[in-house]
Amino acid sequence: QVQLVESGGGLVQPGGSLRLSCAASGSIISINAMGWYRQAPGKQRELVATITGGGSTDYADSVKGRFTISRANAKNTVYLQMNSLKPEDTAVYYCNADLYSPMGRRDYWGQGTQVTVSS
Repeated sequence: QVQLVESGGGLVQPGGSLRLSCAASGSIISINAMGWYRQAPGKQRELVATITGGGSTDYADSVKGRFTISRANAKNTVYLQMNSLKPEDTAVYYCNADLYSPMGRRDYWGQGTQVTVSS
């Protein structure tokens, strides 16, 4: 059994910062890419940022220069540092991991954490 547990969401004013964390636990053999996605009310889930096992990163254009994704491989944890937050960043943020377990390779998702940017 593999679980991804996110933390760090909340309410922040425009221009503020938040740091999200996502820890993967369970019967994990290895983790390939990890990433963050978000879904705003009435919209489809969209990619925010991804990071490979080797540390290569990719970002949505809307967050480049403001968000930074990183990971601690020894802890099976991925982070998302969000700076200069805007109201349009309000969404439920989901962690994703492409990993190998004794069951094989598949994608896993966290339960989501709410981020609200409002004055």
